[in-house]
Amino acid sequence: MDKVTLSESQSVLSELTYPVDRTVAADEFAEVTLQLADGERNLGELISQATSETFDTPSDLETELHNVLPREAVGEPFQSEGEG
Repeated sequence: MDKVTLSESQSVLSELTYPVDRTVAADEFAEVTLQLADGERNLGELISQATSETFDTPSDLETELHNVLPREAVGEPFQSEGEG
């Protein structure tokens, strides 16, 4: 798997065996590119920036992932914020 979108990240993160150490998760996804609204980031590098040492569930890892993303990165590429 080369590239994933943010909305696909939970299913990708679910492929790991939990609990998992941050370094193991980062190494596992070192070759995966995360496509974001503001460009692309390396998924392994993002995971390595998380503050938790271990993750008990894919949801825990996904929450940490969202915490290290810049605000403008959240969303899908080419997604409109819509008109209110």
